Amino acid sequence: MRIARLTGRPVLLTDEGAIDVPDHLADDVLARWDDILAWSPTATGGRPYNPADLRAPVESARQIFAVALNYRPHTAEAGYEEPASPLVFTKFPTCLTGPYATIALPPGHVDWELELVAVIGRAAHRVPEEKGWDPVVALTVGQDISERISQLAGSPAQFSLGKSYPGFGPIGPALVGLDELTDRDDLELICELNGETVQHDRTANMIFPIPRLVSYLSAFCTLLPGDLIFTGTPAGVGNRRVPRRFLTPGDELVSRIGGVGEMRHRFRRATP
Repeated sequence: MRIARLTGRPVLLTDEGAIDVPDHLADDVLARWDDILAWSPTATGGRPYNPADLRAPVESARQIFAVALNYRPHTAEAGYEEPASPLVFTKFPTCLTGPYATIALPPGHVDWELELVAVIGRAAHRVPEEKGWDPVVALTVGQDISERISQLAGSPAQFSLGKSYPGFGPIGPALVGLDELTDRDDLELICELNGETVQHDRTANMIFPIPRLVSYLSAFCTLLPGDLIFTGTPAGVGNRRVPRRFLTPGDELVSRIGGVGEMRHRFRRATP
């Protein structure tokens, strides 16, 4: 099952097109996920749609968790030792945007970070690792867009503000149910900048896979339907390249995860 938002309304995406989720299920898609899953096989009458009209499939997450240094090659390129436990920061919910948006670039060094995003659909607290997939109902593609100067300012540095400008949390194109995936633990990630591949890895290479992240986070916080977990980025980010490379107005960034979907973003200079 693939659930997206089209012109402000949740829809089921099928080979025939988009089908409106019934009104009695549409108010809180994540909390009603099991009901929508039961309805979806009966849905008919898909209509054509323009993918550019898709919006962020989750618009008002209460909590957005993000994980740093969760792929060994990225940890190495950043000059750090492999962490002993997940390194967690937050992105603020107002940064969320859709899968085909144009994103404004503030002053500074704005970088890309392709990530698989786990979507929570069931409230969970103190989840054992062997049950770590249970609260996760869907996956989606994400970019942890980051302005590196503000992110790394200070001693110690704090990440959240530099990663939370408007548009710095694109997700989409849809919430992909786990039933859609042949192997939810091993998905290919590819990020392209102006047609050049800049990141390529597989989620099987995470240091801390999704069940471990869910267990770890839920030991501290109650996870709620609609919460998002950005699970970390592979090697190939711009600030670790030689020479360094950052996003500029007019660039096209393509973010693709096998079985989950593809996003395309353009960039423009922010107006004062």
